[in-house]
Amino acid sequence: MTRPVPTDHRLFADVRHLIDAARQRVASVVNAELTQLYWQIGRRINSEILQGQRAEYGKQVIAELAKQLATEFGKGWSERQLRYCLRVADIFPDAEILHTVCSQLSWSHLRLIIQIENPLKRDFYLEICRFPRQA
Repeated sequence: MTRPVPTDHRLFADVRHLIDAARQRVASVVNAELTQLYWQIGRRINSEILQGQRAEYGKQVIAELAKQLATEFGKGWSERQLRYCLRVADIFPDAEILHTVCSQLSWSHLRLIIQIENPLKRDFYLEICRFPRQA
């Protein structure tokens, strides 16, 4: 029976750091892609379906779309999620601005920020989140 070869603690720490850093980069890319997906969905629903339509019609469209998406992709596609998609597309009409924001903030952060009705307050919180103060 062969004995395990002890590894250098520094080697383990370095490899662990590489793995953690790669995981963080992957999570960041996935978050940015999902946020852009949600924006595209919201923009598409707004521009092609809801624009100029009555509120009641919009509710029906969202409810039916959520039902179909949940059947196909799972429970993460609720009416609430679609409303978040619509809201993010309203708040960030420019894809480039959204791209910059979602590279710095997670979807969870954006979901909270887009619920702030006052644009001045919303922009203030966006700036605070994007550029945290250095200690």
